[in-house]
Amino acid sequence: MMTTRSMRRRIAALAAAAVLLAAAACTDSPGDAGTVKVGLLVSLSGTYTTVGEDMQRGFKLYLDTHGGKLGGRKVDLIVGDEGDGPATAVPAAQKLLERDRVVALTGLVGGATVDKVQTLTTAKKIPLVGANARPAFAPVGGKARDLTYTWHTSYNSDEPGIAIASHIKAQVGDGEVYAIGPDYQGGYDELRGFTDTFTKLGGKLANPDGKTVFTPFPTTENFLPYLNKAAQEKPKAVYTFYAGAAAVAFVKQYAQSDLKDVPLYAAGFLTEGSVLTAQGPAATGIRNVLNYSPTLPNPANQQFVAAWSAAGHTGQPTTFAMASYDAAAVLDRALAAVDGDVTGEELNKAIGEVGRIVSPRGDWQFEPTEHRPVQRWYLREVKADGPVLSNVLVQDLTTLPAS
Repeated sequence: MMTTRSMRRRIAALAAAAVLLAAAACTDSPGDAGTVKVGLLVSLSGTYTTVGEDMQRGFKLYLDTHGGKLGGRKVDLIVGDEGDGPATAVPAAQKLLERDRVVALTGLVGGATVDKVQTLTTAKKIPLVGANARPAFAPVGGKARDLTYTWHTSYNSDEPGIAIASHIKAQVGDGEVYAIGPDYQGGYDELRGFTDTFTKLGGKLANPDGKTVFTPFPTTENFLPYLNKAAQEKPKAVYTFYAGAAAVAFVKQYAQSDLKDVPLYAAGFLTEGSVLTAQGPAATGIRNVLNYSPTLPNPANQQFVAAWSAAGHTGQPTTFAMASYDAAAVLDRALAAVDGDVTGEELNKAIGEVGRIVSPRGDWQFEPTEHRPVQRWYLREVKADGPVLSNVLVQDLTTLPAS
C-alpha cells in the first residue's frame, strides 16, 4: 500500500510530466513537414550495454514528450548496435548512413567509436550529434581534424579529470594520488585529464615512475591484484575511471581490498545509473565529478526527472540519458529552422545556430570551434537519498571549457 508521501510524489511526477507534454503540444515548431530518418548508434551489447540503453531511453523520452516529432517532422528513429567499439560500430554506422540514408547520426558510447565514425559522417556531410564520450581528436597527416559536422552534447573525455583535479589537490595536500583506469582510448583521455592537471598544480602521483596503471580492457574482471599492489604505494587517495560492468567489479573489489580505507575519487561514470544499484553499499562515500546530478534543483531537471519516472523507468535519470535527451533537443531546434527538404548540410548549419539550450544539467551552448558544450561541472558523493543510494550534489566545481 502506498504511503501518503509516496502518493504525493507520484502525483507530482505525473503532473510535471503532463506539463512537459502540454508544452510540447504548444511549441512554435511548424506543422508536420514530412518524415526524417535519424540514426541512433549506441551499445546494445558488450561492456557498456547499460550506458547505451540509458542513451536510447533519453532520446526516446524526448520524442515521446514531443509527439514523436522533431522540428515538426515525424521521426523515423533507426537504432544500431555500437557493441564494444569500432569493429562493431563502423559497419553499423555505414548501414545507417548509406542504406538507411539518415539525415543525422546521434549516440555513440565510446571515444574510439567517435574517432572512427566522425570521419564517415564528415565525408557524407551528415551531422554527428554525439551524446557521450568524445576523444581528444589527434591530427591526421599533421592537420587538425575537420570537425565541421561533429557536435557533442556531452563533454570532451578529458574534462572530468580536469574539473576535479584542483579539488582533489586541496584535499590531499602534499599527499600522493594513485591513478588507475582501463587500457583503451576512453581510459587514456579520462586519466590524462586528471594526471596532467593534477601534476601541473603541484600534485604528485603515487604510481611507480609517475605513470597511470592501465588494466586490460575489456578482459579485466579481477581488480584485486592491481588494487592491493596500489596499496603498497600508500597513496593519500585514488583516482579512477571505469563504467558499465567493469565499474561494478572495480567498486565491489575496492571495498574488499587493502585500499578500502583510502578515499576514492572518480569520473562520475563509475557510479552512474544502474551500476550504482549493482554496487550497493560498497559505493557509499565515493566522490565523483560529472556534468549532471539528478538532484540539481533547476526547473528543467525537475521536469526531466518527473517525466523519466512517469515513463516507468526505474531509478534516477543518468548523464547518459540527459545528454541523449539534449541531443534530441538540439535536433528539434535545428530541424524547426530548416525549410523544405532536409539535407545534411542545411541541418548542420542550423545546429550551429541553435544558441542556448535549456537543459536538466543547467543552460549550456556549443563552443564555436570544437562544437562541445560550455557547461558546469559538479562534485557529487554517493550517499543515501531516502531509501536509495544516489550521486548527491555536493558543490559546483568549474565551467569547461574555460573562457
